[in-house]
Amino acid sequence: MELRHLELLRELADRGSVAAVAAATHRTPSAVSQQLRTAQRQLGVPLTEPSGRGLRLTEAGAVLAQGGVEVLAALERVQAQWDAFREAPMGRVRLATLPSAGTFLLAVTQRRLAATGIELVLSDYDVAEADFADLTADNDIVIGHSVRGPRPAGTEGLNVLPLAREPLDVAMAAAHPLASRSTLTAHDLVEHEWIGVPYGYPFDTVLAAIERVTGRDLSVRQRLRDNRLIESLVASSDLLAILPRFTTPADAGLVLREVGDIDTGRHVTAIMRPDRAERRAVRVVLEHLRAVGQAALSGPASP
Repeated sequence: MELRHLELLRELADRGSVAAVAAATHRTPSAVSQQLRTAQRQLGVPLTEPSGRGLRLTEAGAVLAQGGVEVLAALERVQAQWDAFREAPMGRVRLATLPSAGTFLLAVTQRRLAATGIELVLSDYDVAEADFADLTADNDIVIGHSVRGPRPAGTEGLNVLPLAREPLDVAMAAAHPLASRSTLTAHDLVEHEWIGVPYGYPFDTVLAAIERVTGRDLSVRQRLRDNRLIESLVASSDLLAILPRFTTPADAGLVLREVGDIDTGRHVTAIMRPDRAERRAVRVVLEHLRAVGQAALSGPASP
């Protein structure tokens, strides 16, 4: 039983096709298929079986794929202990982030890491809640969010670390009739028109909660992803939107108001494969992310 075969089976379990595994591991599909056949020959049991035009894991293959997760996690724990012994965590940490969460977490985190041997390699994604888990296949840390709780949908079997709980407020132009109120209720909001986000995105959960409480359907004129675009449209109209409190600019021409009778906080979390969560460098990055996230609750974080 070879580690490289366990890794390959784990990748097939996560990515679902030989072509996807080949692309992720910089091999050709034929090379991946050859290694799978070699593993089957050495172990003496079928590890894959035809499924449509591709392959899927057999029960035996699934057992070894899960074993690969445990073996790789153990190896990373040993590496982390070695790094701690040398007091020199180093290396690249690939981090994918939701832009609005990365805005208040990453600038300070990156400054604090400058004195270490850790390099952050960043990418940004704005995806539906259930899609954050897929990003862990190619990243050490994925920063996602959920309104329902600290574990976003689809992250079963992955490590999840809460970083912050950010209030989501109703945004409006300064001249909007509701701007004079200090807090709002769900019933205050049903007669107004909205800019929403696509279905399946966490902010849409707030609009759905307003509809449940009031028994009324909201009028959602547009569904957009980019917060900066939403800010500009709301500031120049009578439309309302849900926006995050920490990262909505003070000079955007907007007023933010809390909804007093609905829990609108979003949970910002770090999502990881179990083996990658054991890396010493990853753990150091997580420590800084959590510290910055907690500091955001009481005010701007310091370098």
